[in-house]
Amino acid sequence: MAKQSWQPGAIMAPIPPALVSCGSLAQPGLLTVGWTGIINTRPPKTYISVRPERYSYPLLKESGEFVINLPSANLVRAVDFCGVRSGRDTDKLAQTGLHLEPAAEVAAPMVAECPINIECRVFQVLPLGSHDMFLADIVKVHINETCLDKNGALDLARCNLLAYAHGSYFALGEKLGTFGYSVRKRPAKKPGGQKAPAKKPPHRKRR
Repeated sequence: MAKQSWQPGAIMAPIPPALVSCGSLAQPGLLTVGWTGIINTRPPKTYISVRPERYSYPLLKESGEFVINLPSANLVRAVDFCGVRSGRDTDKLAQTGLHLEPAAEVAAPMVAECPINIECRVFQVLPLGSHDMFLADIVKVHINETCLDKNGALDLARCNLLAYAHGSYFALGEKLGTFGYSVRKRPAKKPGGQKAPAKKPPHRKRR
């Protein structure tokens, strides 16, 4: 397969276009962040990268707390608006119709309309160039009950989460498999065409 070689660039995709809330209920900040992800499992740690010139940057730096709110696809216009408008001259909550609610462990509020809210407390800030990276511990996670299956387990397909890739927004599409399915044994067929009960796959550590 033929490929072209390009100069280095920020082309990682897809990524979650996260609504990040910071400050407090009395003085909130709300911005859309593309650069975010998981950096450790145990203990759970995450990060966001933010340009110092953004209006919410001082709130993040001073408080050391924020919430990553993962939006569903129906919030795409609000997510885009919060990424292209500044809180310096715009009331983003009034313009988008989003609502804030108190978090459990941090002073930063949560976006009520988002199905997943991740409370974070900063432990290190790394200046990297165009952005500063806020490394943070995940101290609490909130999940809408609509995202849970009948057994109370998280089913992300029910969350209808939004994705972002190279300048465009997407709704998550068809489910193709689950973690470890490539090595999971298929149940053998019993005589008469019936399948035998599936054996549980060996325990594997998650990435």
